Amino acid sequence: MSDNQPLIPKHGGYRKLKSFQLAQLVYDVTVRFCDRYIDKRSRTHDQMVQAARSGVQNIAEGSQASGTSKKMELKLTNVARASLEELRLDYEGFLRQRRLKVWERQDQRRTELIARRPQSADDVVEWAKETHGRHGHNGLQELKKSNKFQKKSTTSMPSIKSTYPEIAANGALALITVAVSLLDRQLAAQAKAFETEGGFTERLYRTRRSKRRGE
Repeated sequence: MSDNQPLIPKHGGYRKLKSFQLAQLVYDVTVRFCDRYIDKRSRTHDQMVQAARSGVQNIAEGSQASGTSKKMELKLTNVARASLEELRLDYEGFLRQRRLKVWERQDQRRTELIARRPQSADDVVEWAKETHGRHGHNGLQELKKSNKFQKKSTTSMPSIKSTYPEIAANGALALITVAVSLLDRQLAAQAKAFETEGGFTERLYRTRRSKRRGE
């Protein structure tokens, strides 16, 4: 860092970060998901919503803190990443406990959602509806025709209704995976910047040294 750079560099601007935008989308999707599929009186409902919110808030707070503390920026960004990881486990638990499938990362449906670059929860809902139309109802009808399906008891039969929470949860998981990947890269960049530029104390020292030289 040159001596001409300001003591407190430009900071904030978190709304332009892809990680923030995606974390905010995950939060909006999670609120809708929990209100629809999880009992509002349960701890899981509150924990999932709070974990999603924590991802958003800590990215923003880390960005704001970066002007005077790179160390705090790193810490808060890592908290955001950890919160989204906790949320991912909750979605996976939701699917596992209901004997619904966790889609593979290469699953075409996940790829379709990511390729759309959804900007809002409504965009994700539209993807879910289209996915259900292509894979949910049609897939169930094909399964009903198979001999394997006929041998199952009625209590173990999948239903059209059950495909919506599976699609919704896996859609959220796809978005979380991308958000976590972005945060991993963000953390790596922040760590490198801290190593090469130092923190506020180092900048303060260089600024004072520059002033003395000028005097």
